[in-house]
Amino acid sequence: MVTKPPIGQAPGKREHVEAMFDEIAPRYDLLNRVLSFGIDVRWRKQAVAFLAEAIDGRPERLLDVATGTADLAIEALRLGGDVVGVDISEGMLSGGREKIQKRGLTDRVTLVQGDAADLPFEDDRFDGALVAFGVRNFEDLQAGLEGIRRVLRPGAPLVILEFSHPTAFPVKQGYEFYSKHVLPRVGKAVSGSSEAYEYLPESVAAFPDGEDFLAVMRAAGYSAPAVKPLTFGISSLYRGRA
Repeated sequence: MVTKPPIGQAPGKREHVEAMFDEIAPRYDLLNRVLSFGIDVRWRKQAVAFLAEAIDGRPERLLDVATGTADLAIEALRLGGDVVGVDISEGMLSGGREKIQKRGLTDRVTLVQGDAADLPFEDDRFDGALVAFGVRNFEDLQAGLEGIRRVLRPGAPLVILEFSHPTAFPVKQGYEFYSKHVLPRVGKAVSGSSEAYEYLPESVAAFPDGEDFLAVMRAAGYSAPAVKPLTFGISSLYRGRA
């Protein structure tokens, strides 16, 4: 059993997050579908569409950070070109590689173990980047965003999909009840890890969403940052340019 990662930014968080995702990797896709009632599939499609709006022409190479089991990387292929997915968890990447091989996509999707703050690529390599439900797990949020910006060509877009804090009644109350009482129990029952699904709502609650996150993007060097709430504010899309 792994130790629950620290909430927010803290030294050593990466190792805790890596171990946690290695543990839940075998059941990760199933839990995503069950816990989100399948809405996560639509959110990823919307993230790719949000990226497409900001890309001129057909991209040659896209980056998916915190790729997990590569669902978003595979979805991004519809924009054209190739996709490189990066994740700190080898357990998650293993599941992603099996998925890519079964779909015959090994010539278009490459998965690499790595961290956003220290990506193993040269500067200005990618035409666009995506992160889905990963930035709140960064050990250093600004350093991770700056690391992604370094490998984007000047002016290339970054799109981030992340949970946020709904404020409208009764969505806020329903979401808080579900997050605190239902999600951890279902997550533990299916994955065997209570820590991972206690960490998830706690990390969402601590995440600086909306305008606060746009300020973080500006501080990391992104221009024209914008936010688009999804599904009554349960999640949000963010976009900025390197």
